[in-house]
Amino acid sequence: MKAIVCVDDRNGMLFNHRRQSRDQAVTEKIREICQGKILWMNEYSFSLYGILQGVTVRCDNDFSVRADTGEFALIETEDPAKYSDQIEELILFCWNRTYPAQLFMTLDLSEWEQTEEMDFEGNSHKKITLKKYVPYRKRK
Repeated sequence: MKAIVCVDDRNGMLFNHRRQSRDQAVTEKIREICQGKILWMNEYSFSLYGILQGVTVRCDNDFSVRADTGEFALIETEDPAKYSDQIEELILFCWNRTYPAQLFMTLDLSEWEQTEEMDFEGNSHKKITLKKYVPYRKRK
């Protein structure tokens, strides 16, 4: 699966049951990336991302088991490290700020090769950075 995760500068993902992924520009980028593809998510994410035009959104709390190779998974409420063996590509949206967080992404990015980096302006942040990674073990 191709994991999509939003993080702050300390890899924080969630604070007091509130997501860090709430930005209309990020939602649009996710829609562009997943256009014509399948995007898996749990019920929490479905409440915000359930309707993305041109994307086949599938809601299942066991999305990590259901997501197939080449399919996308939006991960907001669990540490993506839990699925590291299943992730073929990691797509990070970085806020370039530090927020309070209770849930952190603990993936060791030194084991991943960065393949892309792009800054764009969000609605809530002047600069959001999109980074893509692949695990070294799956490098071609």
